[in-house]
Amino acid sequence: MLIRYNLHNLFYTTGLSKKLTIPAFYDIVMLFYNAIQTMKHFKNYIIFFILIFFFGIRLYSAEENFNPPKVYTITIDNYVINPIVKDYVENAIKTAEDKNAQCLIIQLDTPGGLLESTRELVKSIINSKIPVVVYVYPQGSRAASAGVFITLSAHIAAMSNSTHIGAAHPVGLVSFKGKKPDKEENESEEDVMSDKIMNDTIAWITSIAEEKGRNASWAKKAVTKSESITAEEAVKAKVVDFIATDLQDLLIKLDGRNVKINSKTVTLATKGAAVTSLDLTPSQKLLNIIIHPQIAYILMMLGFLGLLFEVTHPGVGFPGVAGLICLILAFYAFNVLPVNYAGVALIMLSIILFIAEAFTPTFGLLTLGGLTCMVLGSLMLIKSPFGIMRISLKLILPVAIFIGAITVFLVGAVLKTHLKKIKTGKEGLIGESATAITDINPKGKVFVHGEIWQAKNISEKQINKDEAVIIKDVKGLTLYVEKEADTQAII
Repeated sequence: MLIRYNLHNLFYTTGLSKKLTIPAFYDIVMLFYNAIQTMKHFKNYIIFFILIFFFGIRLYSAEENFNPPKVYTITIDNYVINPIVKDYVENAIKTAEDKNAQCLIIQLDTPGGLLESTRELVKSIINSKIPVVVYVYPQGSRAASAGVFITLSAHIAAMSNSTHIGAAHPVGLVSFKGKKPDKEENESEEDVMSDKIMNDTIAWITSIAEEKGRNASWAKKAVTKSESITAEEAVKAKVVDFIATDLQDLLIKLDGRNVKINSKTVTLATKGAAVTSLDLTPSQKLLNIIIHPQIAYILMMLGFLGLLFEVTHPGVGFPGVAGLICLILAFYAFNVLPVNYAGVALIMLSIILFIAEAFTPTFGLLTLGGLTCMVLGSLMLIKSPFGIMRISLKLILPVAIFIGAITVFLVGAVLKTHLKKIKTGKEGLIGESATAITDINPKGKVFVHGEIWQAKNISEKQINKDEAVIIKDVKGLTLYVEKEADTQAII
């Protein structure tokens, strides 16, 4: 009402009453008033939308901070490269690809491994859809033999201080004498096969090095001359890309690097990345333990020992079943290890000799022959120059002595059973002590083994009630007894 009264005064004092009617004047004024009010609200709307805009930008930035780049790592910690480790790496690559990770980092420390497993592993790295970084780490680690191929195949290769790489000669994986025969000499089938493996390995490592822009000349020397170099020398020789002190330093140095992945270039963003470590699954851990040469050897020995016990003591059951399980696990491991089956044959012969000793005693000759076969077979079992792959003599001798001692014990138990007199039924009473429950002159009754028997005195001495007697013979239901010298029975 106040606004309307003021407008009314303004209408008459300004002389507008002469030009406009009152309703028209009111309409014009209210139009301007509403326009002003609308502009005020519009300003508020503008401010609101500006705040929403900047808040959205801030929220997006926060989301970026809460979702940093992903980096996955796996650790090959002094593992022999075998089918289990190969599956471990392949699964890690697939996981990193599925999670759209920046890269997969393989922290590597290996003495070598199996040629076929190494080939499959390298193939997986080369064909990966994300960058794979091989990092020889921690200090004191090595990338030997198979590790050289794995390192060279990486999209980016790095090493820690005090590490080394090299010695990729394929001699532990096949029989290789290391020397070519003279042309005049007839090459054996073994030499020809060794040359084929060597030439194939040289071509393979050369192609890997050239594809990744690494030093192919040194790669050949690593195969042909088993050459090894330190981390600093590897960087100078362009075998690896750089040295990183630890994982955080590695991530900083990887950040911003361009990597070629299947004909396209990818720029890594690893600074401040969220690092996720992928471990071996429980089944992979178990199989990786079983596949270790020392463990496989112990399982085989336990298996043979279980069978030996079952043969010498039939009907027990458990040792035989446990032995078969151990043998199955052992031969699973031998299926992927470089096994010399002449060694396996000698070990099996030793077990046969042990069993023969139990049934045809030779006073230790067969046992001695079995121990000899076992030691020789164990030494020949694994074909590899690497200490970690061979069966240690420190393990072989205690195992041989233990199995020899068990064999002697089992054979002794069998012999004791065979030589022991049969004492069952009436025959078991002869020589036993009994108690006269009546006077035996010459006939009476005795109490023995909880039973009352008819007895007859075969001695000249009088046998009175409660006296002790010795059973000398059994005929029908009558015991033939005589008085136990100077002994009084107690009931």
